[in-house]
Amino acid sequence: MSAGRSADGREVQIPLQQVAPSLIPPLSAAPPITPPSHRPANPWPPIESAAQQGVPAGFLPLHGGFRDHFIETPEAKYCCEACRLVLCQPRQTECGHRFCQSCINDILSHQNPMCPADREPLFKDKIFRDVCCHREIMALKVYCRSEANGCQEQMSLQQIPDHLNVCPFFEVPCPLGKCKERMMRKEIPDHLSWKCKHRETTCEFCATKMPLTDLQKHKETVCPAFPVSCPNHCSFSSLPRSELSSHQHDCPKAQVSCQFHRYGCTFKGLNQDMRQHESTFAAEHLRMMANRNCSLENKVEDVKGELMERYKVLPALSSRLSELENQNEELREKNRQMEQKLATMQKLMSSHSEKLLEVELELRSLRLLRDEVENLRGTLENVRTRLSALEQGGRSGSGSTTHTLASLETQLSRHDDMLSVHEIRLADMDLRFQVLETASYNGTLIWKIRDYKRRKQDAVAAKTLSLYSQPFYTGYFGYKMCARVYLNGDGMGKGTHLSLFFVVMRGEYDALLPWPFKQKVTLMLMDQGSSRKHLGDAFKPDPNSSSFRRPSAEMNIASGCPLFVSQSVLEAGSYIKDDTIFIKVTVDTSDLPDP
Repeated sequence: MSAGRSADGREVQIPLQQVAPSLIPPLSAAPPITPPSHRPANPWPPIESAAQQGVPAGFLPLHGGFRDHFIETPEAKYCCEACRLVLCQPRQTECGHRFCQSCINDILSHQNPMCPADREPLFKDKIFRDVCCHREIMALKVYCRSEANGCQEQMSLQQIPDHLNVCPFFEVPCPLGKCKERMMRKEIPDHLSWKCKHRETTCEFCATKMPLTDLQKHKETVCPAFPVSCPNHCSFSSLPRSELSSHQHDCPKAQVSCQFHRYGCTFKGLNQDMRQHESTFAAEHLRMMANRNCSLENKVEDVKGELMERYKVLPALSSRLSELENQNEELREKNRQMEQKLATMQKLMSSHSEKLLEVELELRSLRLLRDEVENLRGTLENVRTRLSALEQGGRSGSGSTTHTLASLETQLSRHDDMLSVHEIRLADMDLRFQVLETASYNGTLIWKIRDYKRRKQDAVAAKTLSLYSQPFYTGYFGYKMCARVYLNGDGMGKGTHLSLFFVVMRGEYDALLPWPFKQKVTLMLMDQGSSRKHLGDAFKPDPNSSSFRRPSAEMNIASGCPLFVSQSVLEAGSYIKDDTIFIKVTVDTSDLPDP
């Protein structure tokens, strides 16, 4: 829908299908060309890295123009007015002079920049990329950048990157990465074979491959085949490192303890003396083993007795453990359910706490109003009683009685008017209380309007022209909105239609929400019959309309449909039942971001 205005200034949404096709721009239409004088600031992107521009790193100079050796001296038009070198990424000014991109950026960074050629003022939005000049420069012939190393190749400037990737005279770092030396590409094989400290070599003992710098440390520490001497200085002067551990068990010069030390033998000596000790003290070793065996048997018996005692209570403990596990599982489940309920309750309590305060204030004012109405009714009954008595006495009384009777009739009329006003206020307060009770937070409003006939008569009699629905929200922290209905129509639909409008209200979280309001709105009159032929219309808000900007007052100007449904259609169908109608308003919340 698009926006228009009704006779009294309210905005009206017109369905899109009613807009002339010529007014809707095609989706594929190209954007209009911006005149040079209105181009946005900074018309070219900042200098990207060489990789982002599709050229090897180092091809473009870090600052200024190209310093390559050109075969023919470049014309003056190809030279930068600032650095006097051949233009790199040329830019042309409004006064017709050309600069390298880095040079013009330096000039524009100064206050009140001026062209160094003619002292004319320079402006960012009037400097553009000179594509034609760039193409001509890239076609100029140059010598290879490795000319000093012996390369005699000639090529265009734009062929330099491809040539440098294969040029044998171009200096490159060592391909191994760890070596810091640079060399010509053709020298790499010799460097890797004989000169590089990090070249790969093979250990002559274990045939493991590794960098040359790691070879000596490998031999001294971890090589399994490297020959080492026995630390005990035995007859084996050299043996592989991997066999050293097993040699320690057999080395005759190794210091060892008697294998019966765990049974109490304290002898320590050389490996070659251990056999004599074992044969000499064999009986002592057997005695030690027998004593240890007796001690162990006694301990085993004690452990058996203790185990038997514990085994007797094991079934009871096992049963008790199973019961406790079941109870623990039940308690965990109950605890999880209680935590979920508590989280839900806390969320509801926090979201409704302020609403409850509003309800309490409304209830207080409602009670006061009801008390006042009751007092008025009592006063009115007293006046009527007195009036009846005076009427009976007035039939036989004097002229003063007639005067008093007229005064009381005036007073009675005034009280009737006051009672009517209070009844209207009471109905309003009742409706507001109902509004607070039925607020929703999912972007959908179901508005139940009771006493349709009476409310419509009030609208016809200009007592209550329109009704506001209870507020509803797109979320707990979302937009605040409501609906507004004119039962007797408004603007173009006055007296013939039911007019329905959508209103954006001022909410507590507006500072966190995107503006203007852009969500799709659907208005619908619900059919209460079995056919469910609901009447509805939808529109997308106009972002330029004040109705959908952030509200500065309590609510924005209503926007909607003054010709929503004719009263003849409304009252002839099954849209009214039990003197009640239902209105549904749906706001699309699918693409709303979290505040």
